[in-house]
Amino acid sequence: MIFIDGNNLTIEDVYAVAVNNEKIGITEDTVKRVLTSQKKLRDLMNKGGAIYGVNTGFGSLLNVKVSQEDVLDLQKNLIRSHSSGIGMPLEREYVRAMMVVRLNSLCKGYSAVSPNLIKHTLEFINRDITPVVPRYGSVGASGDLAPLAHVALTLMGEGEVFFKGEKVPSSQALKESGLDPYLFLEKEGVAFINGTSTISGILSVNLHRSAEIIRNAILSAAISFEGLKGTKRAYTGWAVESRPHRGQIAVAKEFLKVIKGSKIIEKSTKTKVQDPYSLRCIPQVYGAVLDTLNYAKTVLTTEINSATDNPLVGDDEVISVGNFHGEPVALVSDFMAIAMTDLGNMIERRLARITDENLSGLPPFLVENSGLNSGYMIPQYTAAALCNRNKTLCFPSTADNIPTSANQEDHVSMGANAAIKLSEIVENVRQIVSIEFLLGTQSLEFADDEPSPVVRKIYNEIRKKVPKLSVDRPPYIDVETISGMMDAGMFTDLLLPEGEKIHL
Repeated sequence: MIFIDGNNLTIEDVYAVAVNNEKIGITEDTVKRVLTSQKKLRDLMNKGGAIYGVNTGFGSLLNVKVSQEDVLDLQKNLIRSHSSGIGMPLEREYVRAMMVVRLNSLCKGYSAVSPNLIKHTLEFINRDITPVVPRYGSVGASGDLAPLAHVALTLMGEGEVFFKGEKVPSSQALKESGLDPYLFLEKEGVAFINGTSTISGILSVNLHRSAEIIRNAILSAAISFEGLKGTKRAYTGWAVESRPHRGQIAVAKEFLKVIKGSKIIEKSTKTKVQDPYSLRCIPQVYGAVLDTLNYAKTVLTTEINSATDNPLVGDDEVISVGNFHGEPVALVSDFMAIAMTDLGNMIERRLARITDENLSGLPPFLVENSGLNSGYMIPQYTAAALCNRNKTLCFPSTADNIPTSANQEDHVSMGANAAIKLSEIVENVRQIVSIEFLLGTQSLEFADDEPSPVVRKIYNEIRKKVPKLSVDRPPYIDVETISGMMDAGMFTDLLLPEGEKIHL
């Protein structure tokens, strides 16, 4: 079980809950902190005066006073009115991720919510009740209002959820689970939906997946490197370290471990001066992608342990602050989208090279008796199509701004769209890596010498499930098989000569 306290949530924790169904809990110290924050708000309310989101309207309606007897209806109305998303539902893991991130923010003790709200939401996660959250509707400032409102709506027993494999009314899932609909108290509605949790939840899952992809991509690149008889001269330690970017150095070191002991590369290194960029510049390009992911991890770790509510409750005051603005994680989502797109671009160039007899020295499209057989001609087309799709998706969402709420919210991040686009790019790159594993393995069928022990291990694992291509067959089956092997960690779990796994 993972205990959340507002300060120590990791990206790995979010992934474990969202994807691997890890249970979550809340400590007694956290409960005390949350109760203290709630008491501060009530003390301030008893002094009278307007408190935004408690006894006033929202957005440009901030100057409209709400009577004391209507403050609870204000929260219900807020949640209902803001449940305005459209499109296909977000994937289950993204909804679970955003719920975990939202709870962690509320646990910091600046939001004046009840521990019961946190515990009620915990029950949804732990009982696998997943709110149906439409894909689009957030502009990523004043929080991810629409998607979080859809979550809050289901806590109230309204809207729909996925439960026991079906989409059902939230009221039905609550009844079957023995839970009562939650009544949002003063400020709790605005506290729940004001935050960057949709952006941060989606980004957490895809940052974790991107880290796995780049580890696999180093291995798939090594197989192509063997098939294309690359030279390791450009990976010489002092030469790489003369440009001391952390990612570049790390990728070069790991790559050398993977190809260590290759008879193919030892021979080609003696005869070749240099390789084309898609072979020679792997440390420089992959290293830059790795540095981007590490930067994203730093920003995101801070964000998922931040108070992104509005307003925030201090010791003796309530402050309307801008922590709900999604710009930090929105920019990171766009940055990662560009980096992952370029990772796919480089891989596709090796796929084009390895299937071109004029550049590879291998049989056309990696098959004997070509002409009668088209071999692996079309997987490179597929990779090209995915790369094109990624290029259209990686235009930065943050470059746009459309004011909302009658210009009270006159600059927004569009971060939710950035995170959603990133999720598609990450999946596309994962498939491109799968294709490289497939074609790289086939290229070794024509090798005159022995590859490295690590590459041989990968080859053997793939050949247990994907036979050598001698006569045309549908390649999509091969790609799906290798994709599943990647998901199971079958390549990244292989030990390197030093007895370690790929470490970045």
